[in-house]
Amino acid sequence: MAQKKKRPSLLGGQQINPQAVRGDMSAAELIDSAFLAYNGRRLREACRLFAEKILERDVVVGMSVTGALTPAGLGMSCLIPLIENGFVDWMVSTGANLYHDTHFGIGLKMFQGSAEADDVALRDQGVVRIYDIFFDYKVLLSTDAFFREVARNEEFQHPMSSAEFHYRAGRYVAERERVLKLSRRSLLAAAYEHAVPIYTSSPGDSSIGMNLALLELEGAALRIDPLADVNETAAIVYAAKKSGGKSAVFILGGGSPKNFVLQTEPQIQEVMGVAENGHDYFLQVTDARPDTGGLSGATPSEAVSWGKIDPSKLPDSVVCYVDSTVALPLITAYALNKRKARKPRRLYEQREKMLGELTSAYEKVRKKRLARGES
Repeated sequence: MAQKKKRPSLLGGQQINPQAVRGDMSAAELIDSAFLAYNGRRLREACRLFAEKILERDVVVGMSVTGALTPAGLGMSCLIPLIENGFVDWMVSTGANLYHDTHFGIGLKMFQGSAEADDVALRDQGVVRIYDIFFDYKVLLSTDAFFREVARNEEFQHPMSSAEFHYRAGRYVAERERVLKLSRRSLLAAAYEHAVPIYTSSPGDSSIGMNLALLELEGAALRIDPLADVNETAAIVYAAKKSGGKSAVFILGGGSPKNFVLQTEPQIQEVMGVAENGHDYFLQVTDARPDTGGLSGATPSEAVSWGKIDPSKLPDSVVCYVDSTVALPLITAYALNKRKARKPRRLYEQREKMLGELTSAYEKVRKKRLARGES
């Protein structure tokens, strides 16, 4: 009689047997020892994926930033340290995050408030509310005036990608920080200093875009070219993979920036016809659900069907269902504890070279298509 095959044990996972939480634990030690199940465990997996794999030297890291994170101080507390340590190489952000980030860089203030405040009373007193963040209405007017003044300069009077606009504007924010004796206040300034390109997928959808639209009515020649952004971001990913390295996406929230950072691979594969396999690492922090369409096209397995994610790399994908204001500080602290700083890639300074490489690859494909009589 044939012996039955012994089934593999389903109890091979790590035993749940944590040490007691102590007051002197570091954030990294707390995450490793106490975050053992549910979304706590997913957050631990996110921290480990980021620190152990995504931050390897050969991985180019793209980040998308959605939700009002910079008004909450997360630009100063987390995003700037990530940039300074070479942990983020390029970024796609809502314009609103960059606009509110600028408040801090030009010496304006925001305050903690109450989400239950009387909004009519706030309006009467000239106070603006972002949930439980308060600031004077004059902060908006001052920031509007700053961007209009900057964008009227001659260096802005031509069509450009949003990365070029943010880089040039970041230089002015950095100079304002210097004059005001402020330091490490603005994400835009830090990105300028480390040559990290920042794109905005919907450049007209923010107060920055509103002020640039006003300058257009005045006859200014500045135009933000979103098609240049599509090609530049695809070129960054293609260059990372062509050089023998890897590409990672770190997604905070959803919205247009989420798709924009992910669509780089379909742009290369589907539209341009250049052979590629998809991003190698996928890390997302979100509070949305896939069944309502809020995560459409952006869960790792669904993204595989679009060519956004390399199907062989699904084990290196984590979706963490946690508020970004909770997850980002913990992921940042964990990474800073576990990894040494990486040398900044300064990708902004390499845009033309990377775009040239992608263009050359496309021209080879295009010649083959034309030879076959295809359009």
